[in-house]
Amino acid sequence: MTAAQTAGAKTLGVIGLGSMGFGAAVSALRRGVPTWGLDLTAAARERFAAEGGAATESLAELAEHCDVVVVLVVSAAQTEQLLFGQGADKGLWELLKPGSVVVSSATVDPTLPPLWEARLAERGLWLIDGPVSGGAKKAADGQMTVMASGKPEAFAAAGATLDAIAGKVYRLGDKAGVGSTVKMVNQHLAGVHIAAACEAMALGMRAGADPRQLYEVICNSAGSSWMFQNRVPHILDGDYRPLSAVNIFIKDLGIVLDAARKLHFPLPLAAQAHQLYLATAAAGHGAEDDAAVIKFYAELADIELPKASP
Repeated sequence: MTAAQTAGAKTLGVIGLGSMGFGAAVSALRRGVPTWGLDLTAAARERFAAEGGAATESLAELAEHCDVVVVLVVSAAQTEQLLFGQGADKGLWELLKPGSVVVSSATVDPTLPPLWEARLAERGLWLIDGPVSGGAKKAADGQMTVMASGKPEAFAAAGATLDAIAGKVYRLGDKAGVGSTVKMVNQHLAGVHIAAACEAMALGMRAGADPRQLYEVICNSAGSSWMFQNRVPHILDGDYRPLSAVNIFIKDLGIVLDAARKLHFPLPLAAQAHQLYLATAAAGHGAEDDAAVIKFYAELADIELPKASP
């Protein structure tokens, strides 16, 4: 999408300038959309300001200037606090102008967005249930996927703003909750695939295969997956700085398992993967990149993992 094509885009606010939020905000700037970014971390605000964005730590200031606000935080609890406030702190539903749009992009229980949609509607605000996927690189390239659902009026009010932050925007239904349901299925697969990739690489190394050769062969064979290709390089480089942490998948697969339990639906693979993330966190690696699941196997079987370059 070119800058000329963003003529229908409104002023955008992005709350949460982490790996995904920063990429989304910078992509919007690159495509000519006036963009504000909010983060409580000074370094994140400075980084965004250096890209030409307007950075703030004030929710009221962001709401004053923005017509569409993407909430890219970690959890449902953080989303609810931003939407509806806590204690003396006002939320977006009190601060935004009527007719504004909130895009809820955290991975949450699919039963929550319909409740948020109804409550925001009482104040004349629209909600798009719009979780995202694609990782930091796709976010930075403006190519992440938005799994969106909401009323047609919400999409009309958002204009071209979603297209400015994404490569694909899927409109999945006319009510909130559908987007989060699709994201839940995506997280089921992503969580299982990462755990399987770590297990498979640990098996190969334990049996004596060269890890870099193993990675190259699998990337060009039927056993590959997007997660294998994306996460195994972290292992090969000995780099476990968290682009997406082990603790995130403890949360996300917990959402998947809770939803399945309500449906009386068995998920043995997701349950086993969840246990692997829990075991990895219990061993002290919860805040590391989710590829650190391989450390659980390394400690179990005395496997020497690749070290980070000096």
